Amino acid sequence: MRSHSRSAGPVLCVAVPVPVRRLFDYLPPEDGRLPPRGARVRIPFGGRQLSGVVLGHAAESGVPAHRLKRARLVPNGPRLPEELLAFAEWAAGYYHFPLGEVLQAVVPAPLRGGRLPRPEPAWRAARGAEMGSLAARAVAQRAVLATLLEAAGDPRGAESLAQAAGPGWRRALAALLEKGLAEPAQAPESISAPASTQTGPELNPAQELARDALVGALGGYRSFLLDGITGSGKTEVYLRAAEVVRERGQQTLFLVPEISLTPQLVERIETRFGVAAAVLHSGLSDGARARAWLAAADGSAALVLGTRSAVFAPLRNPGLIVVDEEHDGSFKQQDGFRYHARDLAIVRASRCGIPVVLGTATPSLESLANVEVGRHQRLVLPERTRGATLPRVDLVDLRKVPVREGLSRPLRVAIGETLERGEQALLFLNRRGFAPVLTCYSCGFSARCHRCDARLTWHQRPARLRCHHCGGEAAAPRACPECGDELHPLGEGTERLDAHLASAFPEARIERVDRDTTRRRGTLEAKLQAVHEGRVDILVGTQMLSKGHDFPGVTLVGVINADQGLFGSDFRAGEYVMQQVMQVAGRAGRGQRAGRVLVQTGFPDHPYLRALRQHGYRDFAVAALKEREALGLPPYGYLALMRAESVAAGEALKFLERARACAASPSGVQVLDPVPAPMERRAGRYRAQLLVQAHRRGPLHAFLGAWLDAVQELPETRRVRWSLDVDPMEMY
Repeated sequence: MRSHSRSAGPVLCVAVPVPVRRLFDYLPPEDGRLPPRGARVRIPFGGRQLSGVVLGHAAESGVPAHRLKRARLVPNGPRLPEELLAFAEWAAGYYHFPLGEVLQAVVPAPLRGGRLPRPEPAWRAARGAEMGSLAARAVAQRAVLATLLEAAGDPRGAESLAQAAGPGWRRALAALLEKGLAEPAQAPESISAPASTQTGPELNPAQELARDALVGALGGYRSFLLDGITGSGKTEVYLRAAEVVRERGQQTLFLVPEISLTPQLVERIETRFGVAAAVLHSGLSDGARARAWLAAADGSAALVLGTRSAVFAPLRNPGLIVVDEEHDGSFKQQDGFRYHARDLAIVRASRCGIPVVLGTATPSLESLANVEVGRHQRLVLPERTRGATLPRVDLVDLRKVPVREGLSRPLRVAIGETLERGEQALLFLNRRGFAPVLTCYSCGFSARCHRCDARLTWHQRPARLRCHHCGGEAAAPRACPECGDELHPLGEGTERLDAHLASAFPEARIERVDRDTTRRRGTLEAKLQAVHEGRVDILVGTQMLSKGHDFPGVTLVGVINADQGLFGSDFRAGEYVMQQVMQVAGRAGRGQRAGRVLVQTGFPDHPYLRALRQHGYRDFAVAALKEREALGLPPYGYLALMRAESVAAGEALKFLERARACAASPSGVQVLDPVPAPMERRAGRYRAQLLVQAHRRGPLHAFLGAWLDAVQELPETRRVRWSLDVDPMEMY
């Protein structure tokens, strides 16, 4: 708040990356020039030097002149374009989050301080280099050299070599350089360096209608839901529309939910358009992100692709925004600035006056409700491309068949038959590690995390107990610490399933894909490439495999445990289960051969699983929407969740009780009593939460703005960590 004792002279209103929802006044640089709105400045703040963004100027300040400090313009610091700046301001206001911290996240780290990225290192094959120069056992070297030779003299950077050879590409490249088979090269100056192009497949009638709708909407705002079954060719529709956008000299922004989906889409885009895409996601180096950010900002990148944070990519001339797998929970940021990239993509498209298309085979209930009220136009792709049909789905009743190491006899037989035909099988189990519990049958002891209200997961290689909530690790006791008897792993994880499959099918080539096996850069890409090349017979994995991947050779999908989440406490649990299982089921039979899905469950009569058997996601969605409407839950109501955590037991709950007490009696807004979180203790801190509900969005946000001002003044804020999650996607 400004005081009545004002200091004269122009001042800068600066957004500073600190957890305070206000701007700060600073004197302009010593040369007297006023940095424009969007310029980056270095400012002293509480004994630190921070980088802030100028939001405007004021004729005077409420801070006395002797207390005002001077800002310095960041040399080479990128000026945020007005469209992006205004969009970030809107997002910060909607999510009631400090604008300075939002703007800090928008710009890659090197550019915040004015450090321009160095040119990307690149290499090419040396003159006269041949594959015959390498031994057959030098697999990584051959993969790198093949990539360089295929480029026909064009330089290739680290990203291409990592995709080709996996995590060992650097050692392989060093060996090639030493042998004189490769040499450093000048990387292309433009991210849009020309390459060979390919034409896309012929569209079917439904795809043509969808493409025509998107193209016809170019030049103005319109929101589409591209509702296509798995394998129906949604990506091809995106690319056809993006071709027209590029011909008009504009840019297309593609958003995908996971880093794992980025390489295959990048390859498809670059092959189609003959230009490199600007890629933005957290797995890249700071330099690579900065180069892509600048290419998007100056317009040299016609195609910008990334995960949720790419919704804030600077676009010089935007023409279309695509949100692939719009239902996916990964689009919601779960810490810090808790935004939803899908929702922000819609807002940004509206503000830019361009169309946005949300694509999925399992639409979120929010998107289906928006279709009902006319906010989205629904485009339907009802058939698979290339003559493929939907797989047959069968439920395996675990109450009636024996199970060994997670595999029922029907699934075991189906895997054997699939391998005999020379086809591939995919087994889905959304639980990594060897076993979720290490227990004693004699006394009932189970290994628990001492920092969380959770059991420790047993990982066999390396032999450790790990907490999947806080990341803590411990050595497994040799015997039960309570009674001295033997400890047993209980339940199945991907590691245990992998080991059992290797024993049951010794001739099969098995690949496991989960967070444990894909930590190193390039590993995931190498594994997926092996699947596409037919060098994998059985693919075992978690939700990393359930979305967006196209494996033409997979004809059998086995869902090891469909019951996870069916009875969760979160009101969205059923929706998430249906989406996840239907997505992974959709990996089967996408090629020329028919597919089959076996779903193991102890509850075959559950209505969600009956709907799954009939590919009846729409029937499930209609019923679920009726339930939500009756209860006033999203998308028919609006929520905000205040979370708090503390080192001392009870402090978080006390803070939320004080926060609720300082809430004015709002009209049309209900502030519920605070309660402990479903997992009260996590990472050594005690957690609690408070839910705010409203039937309309306007009254909710009016209440939140005034309430947060009061909450920030509570003395208890010094003893707890707290946050506000607007439109929460998890109640955990």
